[in-house]
Amino acid sequence: MHRTPRPRLRGPAAALAAVALLGGVLTTGATAQAAPRTDGRLTDLVNPFIGTQNEGNTYPGASVPFGMVQLSPDTGHNTGYDYGENHIRGFSSVHLSGVGCGLGGDLPTLPTTGDVTETDYAKYAAEFSHDDEKASPGYYRVGLKTGIEAELTATQRTGVQRYTFPATDKANVLLNAGQSLHRTLSSKVEILDNHTVRTAITGSGFCQDTKPYTVYTVTHFDRPFATSGTWNGDTVTEGSKQSSATDARNGAWLRFDTTKDRTVEATTALSYVDAKGAALNLRAEGGHTFDHAERAAQRTWEERLEGVKAQGGSDELRRTFYSSLYRSFLAPNVGSDVDGRYTGWDQKKHRANGFTYYQNWSLWDTYRTQAQLLSLLAPRESRDMAISVLRIDAESGWLPKWGYGTVETNIMTGDPVTPFLTNAYQQGLLKGYEEEAYRALKKNADGVPATDSAPVGREANVEYLKDGYAPYIKDRPHAKPGDSDYDHGASATLEYALSDGMLAEMARDLGHDADAARYDARAQNYRKIFDASTGFFRARDASGAFTGPADPAQSEGFHEGTSWQYQWMVPQDIPGMVGLIGGKDAANQRLDSFFAYDKLLADPAKTAREVWVNGPYAYYNADKYNPQNEPDLIAPYTYLSTGQPWKTTDVVHAALTLFTNGPTGMTGNDDLGTMSAWMVLSSIGVFPVQPGTDTWGLSTPAFERVDIKLDRRYYPRGSLTVSAPGASDTDRYIQSARLDGAQQSRTYLTTDDIRSARSLSFTVGSEPSAWGTSPEDAPPALG
Repeated sequence: MHRTPRPRLRGPAAALAAVALLGGVLTTGATAQAAPRTDGRLTDLVNPFIGTQNEGNTYPGASVPFGMVQLSPDTGHNTGYDYGENHIRGFSSVHLSGVGCGLGGDLPTLPTTGDVTETDYAKYAAEFSHDDEKASPGYYRVGLKTGIEAELTATQRTGVQRYTFPATDKANVLLNAGQSLHRTLSSKVEILDNHTVRTAITGSGFCQDTKPYTVYTVTHFDRPFATSGTWNGDTVTEGSKQSSATDARNGAWLRFDTTKDRTVEATTALSYVDAKGAALNLRAEGGHTFDHAERAAQRTWEERLEGVKAQGGSDELRRTFYSSLYRSFLAPNVGSDVDGRYTGWDQKKHRANGFTYYQNWSLWDTYRTQAQLLSLLAPRESRDMAISVLRIDAESGWLPKWGYGTVETNIMTGDPVTPFLTNAYQQGLLKGYEEEAYRALKKNADGVPATDSAPVGREANVEYLKDGYAPYIKDRPHAKPGDSDYDHGASATLEYALSDGMLAEMARDLGHDADAARYDARAQNYRKIFDASTGFFRARDASGAFTGPADPAQSEGFHEGTSWQYQWMVPQDIPGMVGLIGGKDAANQRLDSFFAYDKLLADPAKTAREVWVNGPYAYYNADKYNPQNEPDLIAPYTYLSTGQPWKTTDVVHAALTLFTNGPTGMTGNDDLGTMSAWMVLSSIGVFPVQPGTDTWGLSTPAFERVDIKLDRRYYPRGSLTVSAPGASDTDRYIQSARLDGAQQSRTYLTTDDIRSARSLSFTVGSEPSAWGTSPEDAPPALG
């Protein structure tokens, strides 16, 4: 989602148990680099600084795959870290990769020296230089200009810090409970003993005010602090043991004597349930030295990355590929504590039985790429993620749209949860939950949440079901916080129709034939907003009249895009859409214009950077491909349906040049792994062209060989090798393809193909061929 931004812990095990009870790589053009390794591990190739500049909104700090904790520096940017800044306000425990609005940043923690006089982290922030900063998966280190070295690592539910101070009797650690990346409504800090601090932080916001949520933390130090205190507003009080505040600065400070022992280690555990949950998480995952935790995090990441082994390609490509693969595993995030408890969207405590509960759902983004990548590479976690979404429906009454923590934000539009869950179903991840999922999806597709409930759901569904389109109603008052489908009626119609097409497939599979026919018919509603006078989709008002500019390069009625960009977002029926605009020849002419294809052939990288991309948030009023935003992610694969599949490879490989090994190397916001997953899938050459189904479009891989390890529980063969010997910038056109040695003329695979095959091999050459050009080779329309 893109939004313009306005030695062992020395406290003994008994102490940790007591705490539980108390709760009842190298970059280009810059000097920051991935932490150096010497043993050729895949983690060596990952550069966590990619996307930290020019609004990629990623973070360089420490986490483990899908971890609850993302311990990372905050420099003042609204989403956390900006490579262009040179002061760190604190190392906070919650971040989401690539979000477009400020959220998280809870409990920024900063080591300082001297007297504690400032309570605003913008004032006590520490200067640093990228010359003295390194990061790798699960590890971050920086030398502060104050003479302090800070190191970060993480477990699933804890963040571990190690601070090396100069020799001083005034070495401080500041725990700031009252400031974050979003609005902090209230906070409470408690110094429990001379090793331990507990906080409760209630916050709100993500692009606007939302219902509040609370995160609980407990921090345990490896050595006793000599003295301590709290602050409230501007007042610093030595010896104070607790402080509470509402909409005000609030925190605790701990002082150590480092004249002899200069190192302080601390572990912070989180819980979204209660203080007891944070303490249990600390007891289960704490109690180890920093070095032990860092080694475990690195091993975890290495095992995860080893699931995909790529051969060939340039060093730059390998680094950007594995960095993208790394970011694809950063979210969604574990939301349940070690005892299985979690806070549901009804704000009540529940227990996950037989699954891990996950949270943070950027569904408008992730349903297009990341959900499918995780279904391949992390199916067990993907299963639990899908079940978690069903728990949201069971506990709050409705499926989510864009969920953060324990609340709905209603950011973005359409019906993204439907293709997310139908994808899980089609990939075999919902065994035993099929009918429960279908009932939730049917309710969501056919209704509208009540006015007193937080979600907006399909907000314009009454009109859509009656007239076949969501009306565009300019300046309509918002009934609930968040985005409104009425503000983007044309694109909302396309999103609804896409979801209807995916739901029809699921209904048909489950034997709900009447529903399938009904949803099939609704999947054709994209036709209702086609303006024959312009040859493009266009918004309609409540009376049915086309409204807004007739120029398809204008954005009115479309969410973060234009009609030019949304015209290809009909994956349920590309042949029907092609027919509307005059057939394959007309469609290919329009596609060529859209991608500036002649310029692309002459200079792919220059076309990508100067014609396609015009700024990090340049979504509006354009007639060209925008590879950095979600509505266009499927567009290059449209050529598979128009008889010119080689052009898909041309466009995809040009777009891949936008991913580079430096702070500006992310194209657009990463959106919880969406853009990264696009890069990974497109580099492999297997892409979900019909999100929400089991159809995977094919293009030439960027590597000569990719070996993918698959979970035998879901993919009995256990692996898939995709190969294209000799593939290069010049020899990039598919001449023929084979699936387990058998000729593969189709430009797509199904998930069953992937389950049954061990190899997909391409023969490539320097000129386009007739491969995949027959009408029967194209991905089929649904229904």
